[in-house]
Amino acid sequence: MAKKKRTINRRDFIRASATVAAFTIIPRHVLGGPGKLSANEKLNIAGVGVGGMGGHNLSVCAATENIVALCDVDAGGYAAKTIAKYPKAKVYKDFRVMLDEQKDIGAVIVATPDHSHAVVALAAIQRGKHVYVQKPLAHSVYEARILTEAARKYKVMTQMGNQGHSGDGTRLICEWIWDGAIGPVREVHVWTNRPVWPQSVEAEKPKETPDVPSTLDWDLWIGPAAMRPYHPVYHPGTWRAWCDFGTGSLGDLGCHVMDCAFWALKLKYPVSVEGCISTYWSGLWKKTDPKNEQYPRSSIVRYKFPAREGMPDVKMTWWDGGLMPPRPEVLEKGRRMGDEDGGVLFLGDKGALMCGCYGKSPRLIPETTMKEYKQPAKTLERVSGGEGGHEKDWVRACKDGKPSSSNFDYSGPFAETVLMGNLAVRYPNRELLWDGENMKVTNDNDADGYVRRQYRSGWTL
Repeated sequence: MAKKKRTINRRDFIRASATVAAFTIIPRHVLGGPGKLSANEKLNIAGVGVGGMGGHNLSVCAATENIVALCDVDAGGYAAKTIAKYPKAKVYKDFRVMLDEQKDIGAVIVATPDHSHAVVALAAIQRGKHVYVQKPLAHSVYEARILTEAARKYKVMTQMGNQGHSGDGTRLICEWIWDGAIGPVREVHVWTNRPVWPQSVEAEKPKETPDVPSTLDWDLWIGPAAMRPYHPVYHPGTWRAWCDFGTGSLGDLGCHVMDCAFWALKLKYPVSVEGCISTYWSGLWKKTDPKNEQYPRSSIVRYKFPAREGMPDVKMTWWDGGLMPPRPEVLEKGRRMGDEDGGVLFLGDKGALMCGCYGKSPRLIPETTMKEYKQPAKTLERVSGGEGGHEKDWVRACKDGKPSSSNFDYSGPFAETVLMGNLAVRYPNRELLWDGENMKVTNDNDADGYVRRQYRSGWTL
């Protein structure tokens, strides 16, 4: 009798559904399986840090999913505009309160300043929420590792916000290099126009202590960092420049520009990293004694990676603040290197390959080589969805359980490599030997102590 009753209920359900097919959401227990959503069931998404990029991520997802909660420590500015767009969403200032009180949240987008990424994302992961975390994933190497391991443990779907990883350009670069288009690659140069905000290693904390805006909870904004008085140079301002809160030029663009090299060359942990910083003052280049409050105006970081999967040792050099790698002789006169945001130059035994930021517009150089090259078949799956495809790929993963393009198993080790560059910038002009598996600088105790930062009382991972 029990079996017959279940059959009748299911038939009744299907018959009723047919009359309103265009408007029905089929429950997950019928089609989606345990713990999964069916393709036509909406995902309940919360945002933490909803101004700026967080607002954009939410707007892409809102086209097909439910935005049920919004959390921001500042209810003014850009966040206020986002909050106004989603009147049905519950609004919070403290992400911990949101996660504890609102049980219908299935996934969380984290787009706070970098220093808060890990504490927010880990709290969501530990509650079984899928997470989309803006680049560079975390503020320190240790935090990136913790998030990667937690995502595996709690079996949630993840994505880092380096949208170029879902683009066709990055996939073409992989396929060409794996096809041997330029032969074994032994040298790569990566550059960016960042910083496009003021920063300098000579900078000190501001001495003024203006009033905290009425819309802002400054204690929550500071989060796990050491407390300091409010000042608009932090928020709303150039928090990326400040070492306690941001991750500088590397954190802003490194996960975008380096991505195609990290993937195509099958990199993981470097064996050494060396940083060099300079400032430009009164028309002269000079070395400085950094105060380490802000990141430098410009820097060069040299990574060394070991041989792996049939590929030789490779050196990757990062350039920022207007510094550029030497122009290759094979590049046509007058032709631009990269694009307005930066670029990548692969130097192989048989040729060279260049692209812009996000892996855009890849070309073998010179152009005559590109025109003669017979491109291989496309072997990497493409991500659909156009400009918002990266967010949509994450939503799809949350529903069907197939990992997204830049899930933490890939983007976690990648973020660690990017953030190692900041470690080298903090301790410049020395080669830091790196044991990636154990997250340890083996030849410099001072640098090793910065791999894992200290948290303010009341905050922890």
